Amino acid sequence: MNVRLTCLVIAIPALALSAGLAAASEEEHHAVGDEVIAGQRQVLAESTSGAGFGPQSPRDIEAPAGANPRVFESAPPFAQMNLCNIHFHESAEHKGGEFTEFVGNGDGEGNGTGFRYAGELTAAELAPFGEEVGMSAHGSLEPGDTIEVHYVFSTAQVKPGPTLGACLSDAINNPQLRVEAQVYVLVNDEGALDFAALAAVGEVNGLSQALGIPSNTGTPVAYAGSTTGPGYNETGSPFQVTWSVRPQVAKVNIATVAAWLRENVFDEDHAHGVRNLIVNPDLLSVIE
Repeated sequence: MNVRLTCLVIAIPALALSAGLAAASEEEHHAVGDEVIAGQRQVLAESTSGAGFGPQSPRDIEAPAGANPRVFESAPPFAQMNLCNIHFHESAEHKGGEFTEFVGNGDGEGNGTGFRYAGELTAAELAPFGEEVGMSAHGSLEPGDTIEVHYVFSTAQVKPGPTLGACLSDAINNPQLRVEAQVYVLVNDEGALDFAALAAVGEVNGLSQALGIPSNTGTPVAYAGSTTGPGYNETGSPFQVTWSVRPQVAKVNIATVAAWLRENVFDEDHAHGVRNLIVNPDLLSVIE
């Protein structure tokens, strides 16, 4: 959840190709050393020690241990809350399930890092798309790339819009927040899922809702955490978030992602960067 208030395709003839063989990004070729990431984690530990920060995100959803003493009430089910934002990160921020292959350290600023789909894709699914998708200063998306979509919900009386600001209101500045997270892998396949449907917005029982969250990608792993994004690599996020992270990956047609990025109510036009995985037990809650 990247929100703050100031938020080569390799040609191989085999029919089955690992998604991990999809084109390495420029950031991967110029990745910072392990010592840079270790240094960021050390600064994060020092800046949060004794300061009262609650549990942080993202995390390994298959590692349930945690020692953070802050507790807060879980947010209601998303059907009882208002959808306020949808955005996504290039590569999965969380680790676990079907997204366990580490992309690399990246540039130290959230680009070229995270975790990718560890399964296999066909040569056809990895075929070049032919246009730039979500182009930014850090490149664009290609078939074989993994994304983690965050469907953000709030208990405030709000409507869907850009950034975390859409989740707050003048009436309630400290609403409960929930993120339903789903990891997708981009494929060049017209028969794959349509991102417009996955990110469809509507009203149900008087509440703004995300109408296309998959229900067939495994039982979500629920835990107490925070907002994410590389801006928090060296400082704690002060936002309390209830997370539900689905462990299985779904395939989405990259053409539909390109179309959604050209026009959506959230003003999203590219993938966001990834916060370093939180591994410090003092910054993790226990996954029940």
